[in-house]
Amino acid sequence: MRLQLSEEDAAFQQQMREFFTTKVPADLRERWAAGGEPAADDIRLAQKTLNDAGLAVPHWPTEWGGQDWSQLQRHIYLQEMQAASVPPPLAFNANMVGPVIATFGSQEQKERFLPGTASLDIWWCQGFSEPNAGSDLASLRTSAVLEGDEWVVNGQKTWTTLGQHADWIFALVRTEPDAPKKQMGISFLLIDMKTPGITVRPIQLIDGGHEVNEVFFDNVRVPADQLVGERGQGWTIAKFLLGNERVGVAPVGSIKRKLADAKAYAAATNSGEGTLLDEPLVAARLAELESQVAALELTVLRVAGNSKEGKPDPASSILKLRGSQLQQDVLEFIVDIAGPASLEWASTSDSDGRDSTDLAAWTGHATPTYLNFRKASIYGGSNEVQRSIISSGILGLKG
Repeated sequence: MRLQLSEEDAAFQQQMREFFTTKVPADLRERWAAGGEPAADDIRLAQKTLNDAGLAVPHWPTEWGGQDWSQLQRHIYLQEMQAASVPPPLAFNANMVGPVIATFGSQEQKERFLPGTASLDIWWCQGFSEPNAGSDLASLRTSAVLEGDEWVVNGQKTWTTLGQHADWIFALVRTEPDAPKKQMGISFLLIDMKTPGITVRPIQLIDGGHEVNEVFFDNVRVPADQLVGERGQGWTIAKFLLGNERVGVAPVGSIKRKLADAKAYAAATNSGEGTLLDEPLVAARLAELESQVAALELTVLRVAGNSKEGKPDPASSILKLRGSQLQQDVLEFIVDIAGPASLEWASTSDSDGRDSTDLAAWTGHATPTYLNFRKASIYGGSNEVQRSIISSGILGLKG
């Protein structure tokens, strides 16, 4: 393994860096870097800008907008995007339903949905989790019964992220309730969110934001040709989708940027005769985090370099586990630097969402952001699941 980029990859890195820092509007990137609840229009504009340059879905088949990049180039692309604070392409579109349609969909479905999915002219949300089927996804109960040339869907989904903005939802539904195993008899449906019978109800989170929703289906009629793959193939498709979701879940570029922010905050915060950065315990904690992030970055490069034939290295579970842990550690560090000022977040914004105190804006975002990213231990496969994969699939241990 080489620890230095080749001339070709270094040139590619410079190309990506120049694009992200000059073609994506600076004010949009500043808003994204500041944190808080993302604006839907910012996400749309960023993805359109990327798509117009052929950079929204580089991992898709080339005939549908993909790029014939190596895993290392894709890693460089992601890290430079994060370092420049560019909103990434919407994961539900780029990493989830897009690859599913490209792999399992009919030619008609590909032509109908993939262009709009890449450009974000179609905003997708995910209909997997249910009140009694989150981590145990195979226990889902939302049903779809075939009547003529339509599926009739009834049930409820929950934790539907950004569903309030979505045009369409991709959903797992039970089509064969008498199947011998609960993983069997599940199918994958594409459903227009404007279809009569769909109700979206917001869930307010502990950070004060509205990021997730409940979605109810009451005799929702879905054209039969919006079934992806074979009837009863939903579990296979779900495993494919979740595997893609875990790729790139070690956001090293974002973690490095947040850690650099933490260092700047500490340097600007008075403490005694100096700043917090002069405090030995703060400096030691910062050094430890920087070392751990550097180790993670090297591991990410090694995994990217070892990935073959477009398939992620099985060690990607390590990246998900350590990436989510380090991300949370850095955000906790920022809360500690902000100190008591971070507790005023609940009253830092007026009715227009603007800061209404004399505090620095980052202190008001510190605690909500920390609380929001507790989710990183769960999505994309919980950390407990990743530990099981690492122990059995990588270390060969048998419990």
